[in-house]
Amino acid sequence: MGELLEVNNLSISFTQYVQGLNRHDLKVISDLTIDVGESEIVAILGSSGSGKSLLAHSILGILPYNSHVTGDIKYKGQILDQELKEKLRGKEICLIPQSVNFLDPLMKVSEQAIGECKDEKEHAEKKIRQREIFAKYGLDESVDDLYPFELSGGMARKVLLSTALVGDPTLLIADEPTPGLDAKSVEETITDIRNLKEQGKGVLLITHEIDVALKTADRIAIFYSGYVIEINKVENFKNADNVLHPYTKALINSLPKNGFNLTEGVQPLDEVPGCPYYENCPIRIDKCANTKPQLEEHDGVMIRCFNFKEANDGT
Repeated sequence: MGELLEVNNLSISFTQYVQGLNRHDLKVISDLTIDVGESEIVAILGSSGSGKSLLAHSILGILPYNSHVTGDIKYKGQILDQELKEKLRGKEICLIPQSVNFLDPLMKVSEQAIGECKDEKEHAEKKIRQREIFAKYGLDESVDDLYPFELSGGMARKVLLSTALVGDPTLLIADEPTPGLDAKSVEETITDIRNLKEQGKGVLLITHEIDVALKTADRIAIFYSGYVIEINKVENFKNADNVLHPYTKALINSLPKNGFNLTEGVQPLDEVPGCPYYENCPIRIDKCANTKPQLEEHDGVMIRCFNFKEANDGT
């Protein structure tokens, strides 16, 4: 299986001005490393507002002007510079965006789904595919001639999903694709994403819905305070004993089916000198306070923790 997407040591910060001309750099993503292979679905699971969507925007080259990015992103082994991002997005790399504001308010939704075409033949072929996908998600022909403001919230999300699939991407970035959808459409979305895997495609699924990640992904990356702290196979998330990081264990134990055991504490809003989970961690050691652990491999699991063996009975 070849690698489609490789993200290495990606950090994203934003220049802000507070109280007049006082400049402040806000770091949102730190040292993010993740990969997606052919025929693989990798989910990034994290709380709302933790910066997950910025990863998608960085891959596509649509971050705002005041952003600062370090690290590198590769697609099929080639560095994704801004020129290549613009060439591939909407074609080989497609996005299901989180916000319906990505829809052009001045363009009918069917034409947005079809996109740019080199000739009438390509337009006709894409029109057929667009109508098939729209119909699959319950969007009848009357929807084709509507503008975004004429859609309900659920319909708009279905249009965003359909638009990404019309392009038949090699790499799909699905940023919170299921909120606002009815149960039937959620299951159809999961099925379509799984079908892309069977076709040899790669999918990066960004979500805060753990049930969607568990039903869809092959591997899950846990995102905490701008860091990936664990990447593990999806089957290991069925039991807290099979994951390594104390936060991941707490996350699984907080599910209703596992007793709804909540852990007190909040994610730090600003960058901290040591481990971002230090204040809430039950197995912290002195080193954790001022030194950031690196993401390292342990028996096929990527883990960012100095003392995780203590949380796993010394194994």
